[in-house]
Amino acid sequence: MTNSPDRPVAGVLWMLVTGANFVAVTAIVKYVGSSLPAAEAAFLRYLLGLVFLVPMLGPMLRADLSRQSFWLFGARGVVHTLGVVLWFYAMTQIPISEVTAMNYLSPIYVTIGAALFLGEPLALRRMLAVAVALVGALVILRPGIREVTSGHIAMLGTAILFGASYLIAKLMSGRASAAVVVGMLSVTVSIGLAPFAAAVWVTPTLSQLGWMFLVACFATAGHFSMTLAFAAAPVTVTQPVTFLQLVWAVALGALVFGEPVDAWVILGGLIILGSVMFITWREAVLKRRAITPSHIATKL
Repeated sequence: MTNSPDRPVAGVLWMLVTGANFVAVTAIVKYVGSSLPAAEAAFLRYLLGLVFLVPMLGPMLRADLSRQSFWLFGARGVVHTLGVVLWFYAMTQIPISEVTAMNYLSPIYVTIGAALFLGEPLALRRMLAVAVALVGALVILRPGIREVTSGHIAMLGTAILFGASYLIAKLMSGRASAAVVVGMLSVTVSIGLAPFAAAVWVTPTLSQLGWMFLVACFATAGHFSMTLAFAAAPVTVTQPVTFLQLVWAVALGALVFGEPVDAWVILGGLIILGSVMFITWREAVLKRRAITPSHIATKL
């Protein structure tokens, strides 16, 4: 008997809901655009989203965290704060499709960081997959062929910073519950964004506050549905569904915001996503080998 998830249809459906939620986030942020400074928009998104922390207050208050844990949560808050500011800025500078495609780089940076800082092995296949993903990033950026803007550089930084944030979360997952990890991220990022927002503060309208609250709602719903997807099916089943986020982002950019469809961006995004899917599949295979008894082992 196994404890592995065995509801692939439910996993795929929840991941479709996740994609729809995150595309809604990007659409709203794109719609609000530069009417609010990026740092202020990000701060309002997290500040208004603190209302969703109410169910997590109990586990957070009961958590017996060490000083090292607080330092790690603080470090995650710093890198995630910077990543959020850069992401909001990139959304005002480059098409939605490019933001979405370049965001696929985060798992690649997680793979590199896990090898460098957590001692995880980086086999030849993984190294080749990382190299392929970086080629995909070059296909999107095409330096020397077109202008690489500040928005592109911001997204490269976003992917690196979010990758670092996920690594710290992975480290903390064995020390605190999921509710504590998520709750501490919301609190630390809200605090971290406050001085950035204060430096560029523009009094928001009620309409802008409403849009930012919607961003918080969709983002929270997206993280929740993603958790349900991972609980229902293996990552190797749910990961390919994330490709649809790129399809929806391209369609949204073209139909709603009049952004041209760039075949090179789609190709680069597919290359990166293919690399991520390969790494995910290899990790699943290795884990299966580790838990599957050999033919001479006793099966329980």
